[in-house]
Amino acid sequence: MILRDLMRILGSARRDGRNLTQEEAFRAFDSIFAGEQSEIQIGAFLIALRWKGVSVEELTAFARAARGRATIPCAGMEDLVCVCPPHDGSEQAPPLEVAASLAAAASGVRVLLISDRSVPPKRGLTAANVLESMGLSMTWDAAEAEDWVARARFAAISASGMLPSLMSLRRVRAEIGVRTPLATVEKLIAPSSASILIGAQAGPVLGHAVEVLHALGHPSGIAIQGREGGIVPSIRRRARGIEFTRTQQVPLSIEPADFGVASDTDPDLPLYCPPEDGYGAADVPELVKAAGDLTRAVLDGQTGGARNATLLTAALILKSAGKAMTIADGVSMASEAIDTGAARAIVERLRQLS
Repeated sequence: MILRDLMRILGSARRDGRNLTQEEAFRAFDSIFAGEQSEIQIGAFLIALRWKGVSVEELTAFARAARGRATIPCAGMEDLVCVCPPHDGSEQAPPLEVAASLAAAASGVRVLLISDRSVPPKRGLTAANVLESMGLSMTWDAAEAEDWVARARFAAISASGMLPSLMSLRRVRAEIGVRTPLATVEKLIAPSSASILIGAQAGPVLGHAVEVLHALGHPSGIAIQGREGGIVPSIRRRARGIEFTRTQQVPLSIEPADFGVASDTDPDLPLYCPPEDGYGAADVPELVKAAGDLTRAVLDGQTGGARNATLLTAALILKSAGKAMTIADGVSMASEAIDTGAARAIVERLRQLS
């Protein structure tokens, strides 16, 4: 009955409802993750939230409910930064977060990449597809992820592995067919002790994202409006972001030309025929292979737009963790990590572990 009662509070239109309190919001999502609500109730509740708009207090409580039900690795680990791209993936922009995370890890931080695979309704390409194409894997086990980060400085973990109830919500998300607050909540399943780099959708949401991350206890991080709402900025135009610490927030205006990585075009995936209804880019083998090939090329030192975008993203990871004082420093560190083969060496270490 929890969601039915709360939907009356939300109202049937923006004028006749109110935001949920943190306690109400926590109870709502805790009951969803506990499997206590029907799919119809969950779908109606998510649509009501989308219509109303989600407040900082609500999103913070939703994330706390998810974290309370999840098994999260690497709590308290030093020099850890969590990289949190959209779990529903990308359709045009190649998921270069794997290459960027490896370059950052080779530059001295520990990276936990939080992702998933084939998340509806978009079912775009994610880090999981790239790793699979490279003969590696994303782990579903928190203990294994922590071991990999400790021994290789990098691991990618499935959000659904940390919080299995996310899997049972996939049918609801597919039927709704539009992005809901779950798309944000799943990115926030991370240890609060870690620094964080998180992707944000276009629009006036950056401030809200940073307020939520601060409320959840992260010591530092960056929210960035990358391509398709991801963490990889465009290299042909300015990207907006906000950097935060425990005591301050600083707006970021990232001009690729300032760091020597500008290009007239962004790296893109190959053109492909739209998949059948219910499928997405992650279901197209040619795209999965192309994404993996692009990441391998970057790690092998091939120059071009993909490398430039990777360097800029790695710099943001390093700056989020406080390892690089400036984005320019981060670009230089990431470039050295790739050119010396240090990033590629982590791939080989992961092969031995997995």
